[in-house]
Amino acid sequence: MAEVINMPRLSDTMEEGVVAKWLKQKGDKVAEGDILAEIETDKATMEFESFYEGTLLHIGIEEGETAPVDTLLAIIGEEGEDISGLLNGEGGSTEEAKEESAAEEETEDDDSTSEAGEIPEGVEIVKMPRLSDTMEEGTVASWLKKEGDKVSEGDILAEIETDKATMEFESFYEGTLLKIGIPEGETAPVDSLLAIIGPEGTDVSNVTGDSTGKKAAPKKEEKSEAKEEKKEETTTTSSDSSSEGGRIFASPLAKKMAEDKGIDLSKVEGSGENGRIVKKDIESYKPSEAPAPKETKKEAETSVAAPYVPAGEESFEEIKNSQMRKTIAKRLGESKFSAPHYYLTIEVDMENAMASRKQINEMPDVKVSFNDMVIKASAMALRKHPQVNSQWTGDAMKIAKHIHMGVAVAVEDGLVVPVLKFADQMSMTQIGGNVKDLAGKARNKKLQPKEMEGSTFTVSNLGMFGITEFTSIINQPNSAILSVGTIVEKPVVKNGEIVVGHTMKLTLACDHRTVDGATGAAFLKDLKTYIENPVTMLA
Repeated sequence: MAEVINMPRLSDTMEEGVVAKWLKQKGDKVAEGDILAEIETDKATMEFESFYEGTLLHIGIEEGETAPVDTLLAIIGEEGEDISGLLNGEGGSTEEAKEESAAEEETEDDDSTSEAGEIPEGVEIVKMPRLSDTMEEGTVASWLKKEGDKVSEGDILAEIETDKATMEFESFYEGTLLKIGIPEGETAPVDSLLAIIGPEGTDVSNVTGDSTGKKAAPKKEEKSEAKEEKKEETTTTSSDSSSEGGRIFASPLAKKMAEDKGIDLSKVEGSGENGRIVKKDIESYKPSEAPAPKETKKEAETSVAAPYVPAGEESFEEIKNSQMRKTIAKRLGESKFSAPHYYLTIEVDMENAMASRKQINEMPDVKVSFNDMVIKASAMALRKHPQVNSQWTGDAMKIAKHIHMGVAVAVEDGLVVPVLKFADQMSMTQIGGNVKDLAGKARNKKLQPKEMEGSTFTVSNLGMFGITEFTSIINQPNSAILSVGTIVEKPVVKNGEIVVGHTMKLTLACDHRTVDGATGAAFLKDLKTYIENPVTMLA
């Protein structure tokens, strides 16, 4: 019989979700625990796994589309099964589910408002989430944080047992865990008070979970029986595991990650309750930690003598292009194939820059990187060579009077370019602070569109990866981009003698429509002067 899967509520404040990516396609076989899709909530992008087994017969929400919670997401059933009845009735059932959900939320909101009183400023209420489309209540299997612990955004708060699986639940807030509303082993309905997070020392005694307890009372006997059964199952499985040594306890996400990375779960030590393997165990696992089996002398002789026989099969992993990758491909393709690129490279003596940076960073509360020095020097050189700070249009060349520096930042899905506005007016310390802030936002996917708009020149640095020299594609509508390599210790000639020196290569990619070779060379000459004599940037 076909199973209907609705858009789940993956956070306590989620009202609608966006299907960021489907990992299964219509007609694919689906096993219980397979990741169906990545769903973007109001707080994060999360993996959503299947609790059913069969064939994916219908996709109700396409990639990139937004839909309210409880909207038909997919249908899983037997291959070739007739689902026309489910499709014809999806509108009515969805509307009824929405009305029932809205009515329940209004009732619960009224109860909590009347009983809990006012919520102190900065305090966040965490409710029992709906982690599956059919979940009505959940059991807290274990708390990974205790009252009084510091909590960061993304930390795993607890493991919650739904009607289908035990899943990790992460925090979307930052602060101190002020109150635990549902102790370990207890069951409570969806939207019950799970925890309270806020500033340390805040009084939350008036914010209680009394209404949660009253709602759960009618099912007390049923829950007691269910808990007894779960305890018996836990005891049985624990003894089975210890006696047989064959069963491995791991969360569905941990199993999926281990499968993708080719990790043998039997070699991973679990940090969860009763040795259960969770997500962080897979992320921190290193193959070198697993003890290598000892090889006997006979086996060693056999392995040396045995001829090498190639084995395995050719295969590819197909990863659907994200919106970021599509945008990168489109924009850089347009830039490379429309703008006539040429490249100029210089080698800079970094001895004075290294000494100056060391002196600057000895001052309290000051931290300057070599990249900050390059950005400052580039901004000053652009002020002397405004034609490099230009844009090409079909009818005219636009020379920008302002200097907005784009700084290329690598993120998990690709590349983003946050912008430092009026960088020539900033000190190196201010540049360093702003770059650090923007890079952090970029990696946490919190950059606002306005923070990535308006660059007039771009700097791309791969020196931290040991790259000595490279060329970049111009970030249009800019006319140039500077590629920064690593600092290399090598023999150099000074005053007719060979001594040990430190140099760094800079490569300027220019659009020949706006920047001629002589113009680019003059820009690099002044840039080299500023970097080799940092005192000129402090004047």
